[in-house]
Amino acid sequence: MKDWKNILDEKTREELKELIERAAKHRCAYSQADDVRIAQLWVALAEISKDLKEIKEKLGKVEEPFRVIVEIGEEEKRKAIQRIVEEIIKPADKETQEVTRKLVDTLMKF
Repeated sequence: MKDWKNILDEKTREELKELIERAAKHRCAYSQADDVRIAQLWVALAEISKDLKEIKEKLGKVEEPFRVIVEIGEEEKRKAIQRIVEEIIKPADKETQEVTRKLVDTLMKF
């Protein structure tokens, strides 16, 4: 009988091998189950769940600083656009200033 794991691509085979090795650390626990194979799957799922929680935690740590960087970038973008538009249009009265503001707002969408 063919080993189904050999049909998997190499990367998936390696990931599966690693997951099986990680689950094996809990062999003493899942070997006590009525259905050892199902218990082993649950242990592997728990290992994946731990990985996911760790990734979420790390992502949470970079999310806020990244948001602040994006905000600063948007503010600087607005300033640069406004400076360039004002150099070209040179708004002198209220109406021209309003048109300039609207143009900057429109350009900020790009």
